[in-house]
Amino acid sequence: MLVTGPNGVGKTNLLEALHVGAQGFSPRTRAEPRLVSFGEEAARVQLVGTESTTPFTTQVDIAPGAPKEIRLNGATLARGEELRLRLSALAFTPERLAVVKGGPLVRRAYLDRMLGRIFPSRAELPSTYARAIAQRNAALRRVRAGQSSADAVEPWTLQAATLGTELDAGRSELATLLAPGFADAAAGLGLLDTAFSYEGPGLTVEELEARLDKDLERAITGAGPHLRDAAITAGGRDLRSFGSQGEQRVAVLALVLAEAEVLTERRGDPPLLLLDDVFSELDTERRGALLGRLPLGGQTVITATHRPGAAEPDLVVEVMPGEARVAA
Repeated sequence: MLVTGPNGVGKTNLLEALHVGAQGFSPRTRAEPRLVSFGEEAARVQLVGTESTTPFTTQVDIAPGAPKEIRLNGATLARGEELRLRLSALAFTPERLAVVKGGPLVRRAYLDRMLGRIFPSRAELPSTYARAIAQRNAALRRVRAGQSSADAVEPWTLQAATLGTELDAGRSELATLLAPGFADAAAGLGLLDTAFSYEGPGLTVEELEARLDKDLERAITGAGPHLRDAAITAGGRDLRSFGSQGEQRVAVLALVLAEAEVLTERRGDPPLLLLDDVFSELDTERRGALLGRLPLGGQTVITATHRPGAAEPDLVVEVMPGEARVAA
């Protein structure tokens, strides 16, 4: 589906609403009160669709100062993760450039979100590891303050090492799955010799014990996957530091296409793809390459200010201020 209209009329808002309805959160902001229109008390997104051949309905209600409510087929979900384990959707928006342009924290968060999508049984692993590190750091602070002995750190050292090794292994496996599709998609979009990698050597008790004095001095755990980074390169160049805006944009789009490919293989059904203004910096040949990599049998929504010179979409929706209509 192609969504067209002048700048500023709400095309991106439409994509955002689709993502909220399918995943329970915005791809553009974590400040959810901002999703509520000025002058309104609350926002609601409702989706009706099919997953494979199974109909579904979702409803997401957001009100400032109140817990977010997510419903799937009328049943209230305790956590948004339950919705994401059932439905898959991927978005390309300008904000996603932070995956390349941002710091290591952004790339770690990106890997951990994908980890839950690709390996549902590991969805809780990043948060479980983070809690173990938080507990170890709290124990370090107590020891440094003279409130307990160093023995209090030992149980959390073991947990951090065990969970850290599992998290490193999961991230490494995920990066290995994404890397071939990322390189192929990037090449088709004109960015050659790209690589996506994550070096996760694991975390051992011996490593943590060897640096215990340093950790006590700073009262934080100074080793582990909570400090690692993923590498996104082209021709051996780190695209964060040495990539142009256009190269960074292509790299993020290639990652989204690689994610879609892996999700389709792993889950059996292609995800909903939401691509915001992806044609603006691509020539006709590369627009065709992009369309050729879209998952077969899936649904893709692309926004543009006008109809591009590429394959004719199945449906065109024209967006004007306060109105969206199917084009003739």
